Amino acid sequence: MSHDGVGLRAVMRSVAFLTAGALAVPALAACSADEEVAKPLAAQDIAPATRDRIADGGTLRWAVDAVPQTLNTFQADADAGTSRIAGAVLPALYRLDSNGTPQLNPAYLESAKIVETEPQQVVLYKLNQQAVWSDGREIGAADFAAQWRALSGKDSAYWTARNAGYDRIEKIERGKSNLEVRVTFSRPYADWKSLFSPLYPKDVMGTADAFNDGARTKLQATAGPFTLQKIDHKSGEVLLTRNPRWWGRPAKLSEIALIAVPRDKRAEALAADKVDLAEIDPEEAGRITLAARDKGPASQQGSGTAPLQGAGSALTPAKALRSWAVAHGSDAGAASDEIKARKQQRTAIATYARQQTSLSDFVVRKSLEPAYTQLALNGSEGPLADERVRRAVARAINRDELAQAVLGPLGLPAVPVGSHLALSGQPDYADNSGALGGQDTKEAQALLADAGWVPGGPVNEQQQQQQKKDKDKAAGPEGKKADSDANPDDGTFIVGEDDKNGEADRDKKEPKDEKHGKNEKQHADGEAGKHLDGRQYAPKDNRQGGAPGAYAPKGTAAPAGAAAGALAKDGKALTLRFVLPSGPGSDSLRTVADQISRMLERIGIRTETSRVPDASYFKDHIASGQYDLALYSWPASAFPATDARPIYAKPVPAADGSLAVEQNYTRVGTDQVDQLFDQAIATLDEDESRSLVRKADARIWAAAGSIPLYQRPQLMATRLNLANAGAFGFQTPLYEDMGFLKKGVQGGTATEKDR
Repeated sequence: MSHDGVGLRAVMRSVAFLTAGALAVPALAACSADEEVAKPLAAQDIAPATRDRIADGGTLRWAVDAVPQTLNTFQADADAGTSRIAGAVLPALYRLDSNGTPQLNPAYLESAKIVETEPQQVVLYKLNQQAVWSDGREIGAADFAAQWRALSGKDSAYWTARNAGYDRIEKIERGKSNLEVRVTFSRPYADWKSLFSPLYPKDVMGTADAFNDGARTKLQATAGPFTLQKIDHKSGEVLLTRNPRWWGRPAKLSEIALIAVPRDKRAEALAADKVDLAEIDPEEAGRITLAARDKGPASQQGSGTAPLQGAGSALTPAKALRSWAVAHGSDAGAASDEIKARKQQRTAIATYARQQTSLSDFVVRKSLEPAYTQLALNGSEGPLADERVRRAVARAINRDELAQAVLGPLGLPAVPVGSHLALSGQPDYADNSGALGGQDTKEAQALLADAGWVPGGPVNEQQQQQQKKDKDKAAGPEGKKADSDANPDDGTFIVGEDDKNGEADRDKKEPKDEKHGKNEKQHADGEAGKHLDGRQYAPKDNRQGGAPGAYAPKGTAAPAGAAAGALAKDGKALTLRFVLPSGPGSDSLRTVADQISRMLERIGIRTETSRVPDASYFKDHIASGQYDLALYSWPASAFPATDARPIYAKPVPAADGSLAVEQNYTRVGTDQVDQLFDQAIATLDEDESRSLVRKADARIWAAAGSIPLYQRPQLMATRLNLANAGAFGFQTPLYEDMGFLKKGVQGGTATEKDR
């Protein structure tokens, strides 16, 4: 997962409702539990192939962000790499299908069901009699019991990241035979299927020392289609090899090598034949698509690439020039003149051409990641502590436009996410955004006015400067203001300041920084107004939101009726800190942030954007509450009652006087949301639990602490002959079925039946 994502199952994951009639919460559930569940917006794209078409053997080289620091998924520093290794080498009693629904895994279980509800809930697991650890020992009740004790939260010597669900277990016993495990719960637990996936051997979970340190760099025993051969932090590689004791369908691949490759180096690694499979950003996807276009139709097979017109079988210098120019947003003719004059650029073009030739051996497989990007509103302090202001921000935003800006150019469904707790296709999904309401500028302005923020109000300059200093200090020494705020003393007009002469002077003076007036050429990826250097500029006729007098000299009075001007209250202008990551792969976030800022300007809310290093983005800004607005992602969960609760739980004062927020980084929560989650977790009726989750989501919408925007795109570069791997969507990867097609076998297009 990219830098702006946060794992629900990793560690890092109060406002009362207004009673005014205008802000009354509409019906809480958008649809009933028995209504037809929507399909996933995009199917998985993995080049499905039957096992008889796949060659035996071979090494799949899979790019990852980094070699994981631990192999224990229940520790705080576990990451996506940890989970990927666990999925290949450890038991998972349930795995997700294409709708993100947990399904029993027959490799480990013959059955699992609730056999008693009174006086206590009892789940009986019947294990596959062939299921054994790589050391030959049977998987059994002792492994279940050791994992429960380690994760129950009763022993502080275990450095666990989470214990949700395990803390509700009272005891674990052997059943009638070694193949049966009885789990008795002290309290009803609806999400019991979330437990024991992955399942670790008792040697890992049996003692605190083994749990804390023993599984960080090695696993003595595994029980999956692959086993861990080595982990090398120096070379940045993890090697998984075929498990000779695996009792299921034999793995087609001999090895899977997970290779650490930075996000901005993925295209080069693919072209240099260092990896076969890599998650990529839209820019790299564009390069591969261009390479396929230049090579011709033969390179375009597979479901991930839209049909493209071929441009010949060889990449000529002219084609390389055109391809380079398109990728860099330049006109080919203009680029040609510049390249001829600069030897360095000629060398760059030659290198680019060679890389493009190699990239034609890959295809982009695309789907939607089981995660969504949200706009987070910090409700702990400042203007956003007022629910009316948060709701105004939400009502000012056109979520359809934002989804289109990110997903439209990629050919993916541009549909806004309607739930905080599930995604389209999952059983818990329902569009509850009606509890807050759609985009409505007049309603947003009315909410701000009701909260006391008025256009043209007096602004205390000394107070404003102190407020700015406080914000800059909070942003930290590494924070960099966006270019639009780089020069605060450029003579621009602050709406609401009084002019002693009482006359507007808009036409006398233009701002020193005129880059805001440029209407730059659009980038090749279709992100409107995005300059080649990654910055976003407003059109010339829409400076600073187009408010009358927005660029008049400082001290000019606000013209009468300037409803779109900046708002003020108690001598302070309504300005919000927008914090964003600055590293590779952040372009789409910055584009979205720029669009949101312009939308907010239309209702008189200004934003000051700070771009901070990825390493400090979450720890120093989001988790610590040093922001007003931010963009980051949450993955969807098959168990929202368990996994999403800490994200939306009402913050409570801690013993030391601080605020305990769990994973609720917006600091917005209500007692009612907490109660609905508690009821959903304790309800064993699936339909009733689902209805409670949807009601909780509607309440979360109404509180306006976070606004789901769009499902994240999932773009995977895969070698043309690689099958059963790519953009997995919701579905758990089947590692044993991945492999390279036999010689002479052509890759096919995935059909709905294949999916």
